[in-house]
Amino acid sequence: MLPALLLPNLAAMLAMATLAYCLFLYGAGELFRDSDTGWHIRTGESILATRTLPRTDPYSFSKAGEPWIDWEWGSDVLMGLAHRVDGLRGVAVLTALSIGACSWLWCRLSFAAGGDFLIAALLAPPMVTTASLHWLARPHVFGWLFLLGTMLYLERVRHVGWPSLLAVVGVSAIWANLHASFFLGSGIALLYAAGHFLTDRAKSLRFVWIALAALAGSFLNPYGWHLHAHVLAYLRNEELTSRIAEFQSFNFHDKSATQVALTMGLGAMGAVLALTQRKFAHFLVGSVVLFAALRSARVIPLVALAVLPLANGAITQALRGVRRLKRALDYSAGLRAIDARVNGGIFTVVATALMLIALRAPAFSQQIGFSAKQYPVRAADAIAKLPENARLAATDHFGGYLIYRYSGTHKVFFDGRSDFYGADFMQQYFVLNTARPGWREIVRSFGFTHALLPNESALADALEHAGWSRLATDPVATLWEAP
Repeated sequence: MLPALLLPNLAAMLAMATLAYCLFLYGAGELFRDSDTGWHIRTGESILATRTLPRTDPYSFSKAGEPWIDWEWGSDVLMGLAHRVDGLRGVAVLTALSIGACSWLWCRLSFAAGGDFLIAALLAPPMVTTASLHWLARPHVFGWLFLLGTMLYLERVRHVGWPSLLAVVGVSAIWANLHASFFLGSGIALLYAAGHFLTDRAKSLRFVWIALAALAGSFLNPYGWHLHAHVLAYLRNEELTSRIAEFQSFNFHDKSATQVALTMGLGAMGAVLALTQRKFAHFLVGSVVLFAALRSARVIPLVALAVLPLANGAITQALRGVRRLKRALDYSAGLRAIDARVNGGIFTVVATALMLIALRAPAFSQQIGFSAKQYPVRAADAIAKLPENARLAATDHFGGYLIYRYSGTHKVFFDGRSDFYGADFMQQYFVLNTARPGWREIVRSFGFTHALLPNESALADALEHAGWSRLATDPVATLWEAP
């Protein structure tokens, strides 16, 4: 028993390697390169303090008091609680632990899908590097956990009774209160049902029941069916999503394109092999996720997390038909048999504890947070001296940071809650931010008294020519005051 707890299996080693990479090599500070983290933290702290959910916007002057659906309130609470305990370092730890747990689940899913031990080890690096494109201290990392857990359950389930269906309802309810990806629970289950319809009707019906239970659980949230309507309306609003970078197709000329192309290619190969092997459920899941990833860059990590394990199973089955590889596959199967007898529980606890202790060292701890290389840390100091009725024009990237920096006391013009602001507002923001014809009318309509803008902003140049004066500046941004 003790050796099994001491010796790590592949899943434990991958989880610890991912955690170390996230905290120290990738850098915990990189988790804060999206300023939405700021308003998530402050909203969570507000919910903890008031024991109520926000129903109207508390952060902006541009849409002050308008109805707001905080569809990720559960994640906000977790992030707010982590921040209460240990500041931004606590939020980084919460995020990194979730990412490490994703790697553990990824490995377990690979084996549940019939994958090979050595192939799983080979696929781990492209999985980690591709998923890291969206390693951010935001609620979606919790959604990853639930997605992988759901797929692992679907691969292993052999019988569905009322206790298991009630458990599905409960898990889906938690998911729906953490992140809008909750619809993937019932969606993936339906793909599994469709995939088994021709080969095993009884199993197909089992997945239908699971999908219905997951759907029912998702309605157990403070907004009821209005949450579903809001999420669907947001995702279907192409006029809005077309203006949001992470909903656009991935740029394959990017410096990170190599591992993304490799991951996408492996996922596509796995889907094709699954089709030839009559693994229709795996083919459908792979095809749908790959198609979505080609349309939206934010889905690409799901190819790495959800499709590569299924591809491992298909590739393994295909290689078993190659006689020359029989000895290597048998050797790998032997390693998997040994791996199955250990779990490394003590190893995981000790390794995690040591890394969290090391993170408190100044060399690492000081790097955590909103970097002065990306945010107007020094220029924003002057905002504290502005009058309470000041109307500050700033980019959405700065908005979330300002909400965090001033705990919502200085109202912002815009932040990352694009579903709340809407397409018409986004259009105005685009005209203003690029200083296109009509920007002066927008400045007058919102009554801006000040502006915090990137130093190379087109609007900053326009304001300077219009007679606005500089109040403060740093390497990232300049604070301007109206004449």
